[in-house]
Amino acid sequence: MKNIKSGDIQRNWQLIDAKNKILGRLSTNTAKILMGKSKNYYTPHLDTGDYVVIINAKDVILSGKKENQKLYRHHSNYPGGLNERSARQVRAKKPEDLIKHAVVGMLPKTKLARQMIKKLYIYPGSQHPYGDKKLITESTVEKQKAQNSVPSEPSRSIERGSPKATVASVITK
Repeated sequence: MKNIKSGDIQRNWQLIDAKNKILGRLSTNTAKILMGKSKNYYTPHLDTGDYVVIINAKDVILSGKKENQKLYRHHSNYPGGLNERSARQVRAKKPEDLIKHAVVGMLPKTKLARQMIKKLYIYPGSQHPYGDKKLITESTVEKQKAQNSVPSEPSRSIERGSPKATVASVITK
């Protein structure tokens, strides 16, 4: 494998629509893109990730009773300075913080993660200022994966009495 340098990294812009997506699954996919784990030249000590633009952050879904029961805590470092907000309150005030908090929790806790999080742009609605960039949407990524995958051979059913039946296939039935 060729050693990669920071000048050789190609960064794309990816657009993710958060409408009706579960927060945890959305944030794990976003963290993978920010770290660059989907690229074939991923190295842990370099920031190889892409830029990510997330739209419709106000429409992200929390499963179960997390909307009311999940608490976001912050302390001011003064006595009695613990602030608690439920996910419902955070969504009402600044819905981007729900996604940002989840993604930051899934990145490594290093200086490199601070560099990665600067490539994340979250917007509560569908409007964003990156229309001039060549944005790759999720459907485009899925089409590319489908084109690159090799079709598998159809499986053949082997019956017990056939001459091609092996001991392993007979045991598993």
